[in-house]
Order: sequence, then C-alpha cells, then structure tokens
Amino acid sequence: MSRLIFQQTRNLLKARSVPTTCSRALFSTSIKTLQQQTTDNKKNITHFGFRDVPEEEKESLVHTVFANVANKYDVMNDAMSLGIHRVWKDEFIRSMAPGPGTKLLDVAGGTGDIALRFLDYCKNIHGDNTASVKLVDINPHMLGEGEKRFQKTPYAHTNQASFLVQNAEHLDEIPDESVDVYTIAFGIRNCTHIDKVVKEAYRVLKKGGRFMCLEFGKVDNPIVEKVYDIYSFDVIPALGQAIANDRDSYRYLVESIRKFPPQEEFAQIIRDAGFKTIGKGYEDLTFGIASIHSGFKI
Repeated sequence: MSRLIFQQTRNLLKARSVPTTCSRALFSTSIKTLQQQTTDNKKNITHFGFRDVPEEEKESLVHTVFANVANKYDVMNDAMSLGIHRVWKDEFIRSMAPGPGTKLLDVAGGTGDIALRFLDYCKNIHGDNTASVKLVDINPHMLGEGEKRFQKTPYAHTNQASFLVQNAEHLDEIPDESVDVYTIAFGIRNCTHIDKVVKEAYRVLKKGGRFMCLEFGKVDNPIVEKVYDIYSFDVIPALGQAIANDRDSYRYLVESIRKFPPQEEFAQIIRDAGFKTIGKGYEDLTFGIASIHSGFKI
C-alpha cells in the first residue's frame, strides 16, 4: 500500500511540474523576444542634432534643413566662421595637391566651393584643363546652387564639371575604381551611416586613390572650447534667424557638429574601411575646430 501511495504521489508531482516547466519556457521566450525588440529599436535609432530619431526619418529631416538654407548657405558660412572656412578649404586643396588630369568626385559638393577650388588649382598651378570633377549631393536644392554658380565660371559648358543627385551611402551611378580623389567637405556628419559613406568612397576610388574629408572636430584647447561653445549655441542660431530667417536649421548644424565623432575615432573609421593613413590620419585646423582627414586606397 505504501509503495502504491508513493508511486501515485510521484506521478502527481510530475504532472504538476509540466505546466511549471512550460510557464518557465514561455516566460524565458518572452524575455528574449523583448530583449531582441529593445536591441532592434536601439539599432534603428540615430541622432538629428541632439534629438534621437528613427534612422529612416533622418534623411528627410536633413533634406529639409538644406532645402531651407541652400540660397543663403555661402553667406551664412562666412558669417558663421568669420570667413575662416575659406582658409580651411584653401588648405584642403593645397593638401590634396592634385595633378593634371585628376578625376575628382566631390560628394556633398553643394554650392561648389571645393570643386571650383580644385579646378582653379589645376588650371593655375599646372595650366591644366583636363582635370574634371563630378559634384554629388543628395539635395537638389544645394546642387542647383552649385550649378548656378558654375554657370558664371570658365568651366561652364565644358566637360570639366558635371552634377549628380545621389546619396553618399549609395553611389549607384559611380562605377568601382573610377576616380582618383574623393572629397567630402562639411557633409559627412549629416549622413545617417558614416561608415557606409567611407566604404562607398573606398569602392569608387582607384588603387592609389585618396579619400579626403574636411569636417568639424573637437577643440583641443579648453579656453577656446568655451568661447567656441558660446559662439556656436548663442551667436550662430541668432545669425541664422537674422540672415536666413531660420534659427532651427542653424541650431541643428551646430548640434550636428557636437555629435560627430572625435578626430581619433573618425580616423579609425577610415582605417576600418580599408584605407591606409599616414601618421594619425588627420591634421587639425584652428585648434581642432576643423580637421582634414586623409586615407589612401593601397
């Protein structure tokens, strides 16, 4: 009798343990699903200035900013940087030192500052009229300003300059290993996936080609940094309101600078894409307010 009671008790305990095991399994699965969803949501979030936004929304938000500022972009650059951006861009081209016949792809080329300096350098230094540049910008408003500007130059109606609306992350109309130099000036920080932009640059460059990026950086002097922050967050948005009637767009531009990776981190992104850098891979300008990054496709 005792043996029978023991057997029945054991069977009863087994029967009760089944739903407990199922419940535990169901609970564990739910937790894992929730964790995966949380991870996926984090993966799909990026920044728009200081705001967190879904990745798929950033491109349209940035498009709106540059559509708003396109016709005042050059004037505002002078006002925002007190004209120093011109010095930085001149140094950028001198550092490139392009030779005759160089094929340049200028991404986020906008109003054509880099492209014009490039062609002028080749013409003035080498007497060359075989160098060419393709200006690429995702925003047709910005690219339109560049086309209008080129119409007033000796390069209008020549085969030295062409224009293409294209996403820097997907340069679908640019063949593999087809350009000598790839430039992107003050544009990469507005892209959703910086690493994809650099990898696309690597794809389209010829062997021995050069990637160059002029972008804002992290200031390396505490006193300058404090003054720079006051100027950036108090003065620049006010200038945007006064000159372009658009405080919000210029506040975004300031915030986007602060969200861009520090010089060392961006230099590593360039190396991770396959580029060979010389030394630390960048040169700071004006206490690190801007930096020239460079890498070679070996």
